[in-house]
Amino acid sequence: SIERLTELIKYNINSLSNIVDYNIENNIKLFRISSDLIPFGSSEVNNIKWWEIFQKELGYIGKKIKDSGMRVSMHPGQYTVLNSNKKEVVKRAADDLIYHTRILDSMELNQEHKIVIHIGGAYDSKMLSTERFVKNYKLLSEEVKKRLIIENDDKIYNIEEVLNIGTDNNIPVVFDNLHNEFNAPEIRMSEIHWINKCRDTWKKEDGIQKIHYSQQAEGKKAGSHSDFIVINEFMNFYKIINRDIDIMLEVKDKNLSCIKCMNCTVPNLKISQLEAEWSKYKYTVLEKSHNKYNEIREYLKNKNNISASIFYTLLEEALKSEGNKGSQVNSLLHVWGYFKNSASCKEKESFFRDLEKFEANQIGISAVKKHLKKLSEKYGSQYILNSYYFSI
Repeated sequence: SIERLTELIKYNINSLSNIVDYNIENNIKLFRISSDLIPFGSSEVNNIKWWEIFQKELGYIGKKIKDSGMRVSMHPGQYTVLNSNKKEVVKRAADDLIYHTRILDSMELNQEHKIVIHIGGAYDSKMLSTERFVKNYKLLSEEVKKRLIIENDDKIYNIEEVLNIGTDNNIPVVFDNLHNEFNAPEIRMSEIHWINKCRDTWKKEDGIQKIHYSQQAEGKKAGSHSDFIVINEFMNFYKIINRDIDIMLEVKDKNLSCIKCMNCTVPNLKISQLEAEWSKYKYTVLEKSHNKYNEIREYLKNKNNISASIFYTLLEEALKSEGNKGSQVNSLLHVWGYFKNSASCKEKESFFRDLEKFEANQIGISAVKKHLKKLSEKYGSQYILNSYYFSI
């Protein structure tokens, strides 16, 4: 219904506003907005003029983005294919790009805020499909074209082929390191070589060059993004880039890895920032490994000689651990301690009953943590609610 759809759009826009506030608070300057912001955004079933109804709210979000120096982008899904050999698919792709452009335009954001797409499939032949992409690209409106940037993929169009398309048609090119790892040009060149080549496709009005960085997930199919960024691997990549560049991380834990990489690349990082990070991770680490918990605590005591990379490496090692019953119970009791004096007799009985069931393998730890989360919310335990204990 129109009422339900309007309600969802309002909820999503409000959520985006909260995310932007989080980014500002944490100094995150690069963010990808979900294509699902407006349900059925480019479909005929959505006949709501959301850009008019929510003009004020979208304008307010855009102002926050501009005032904070943040840069946002969008990435249409796999079905937005400009080089399809089916006219109806191309029509839907063009409509989808208009929808994405309308979101950024409604926020009154300039040309530096981009929409990223892949070239598409090979179909009848890669040469004909490339020609079809260029032909259909040229039919797009100028409003769409000024936002569009293209990216190499992990199976069909390698970075050299995308660069040829971008250079010939004045389209900025995004280098994706993981895609290049699995779909490299025949003559292999270094990552910095391709990054520098892509830089030449970016005009001043397009903003700072943007690239995508990700790592391969262990034990999953080629091209799958990892759960978190391994910091030492990222820092080795980061050191080859000797210029101002926007690096978008594609990773499952999103903001957690973002803050990690920022803290490891910011010069003269204050120890208080790592201590703030530790406060968010500590009970998850305790759940995974009591030994690592103690090791990290001891490391942070050496306040004059702290390395952010070492701190996060220790965290990564801890989070890989499966944990055991003893460490898990220990973490549950530590968290319970934040409101044990406030909880009612009934709540105490319920918690310890759950704990006994967990120790007897009758329920999982997630059930006990769900109970603790409700108590944290009821008694306003912000220290726990602001941590990652209930999310990782």
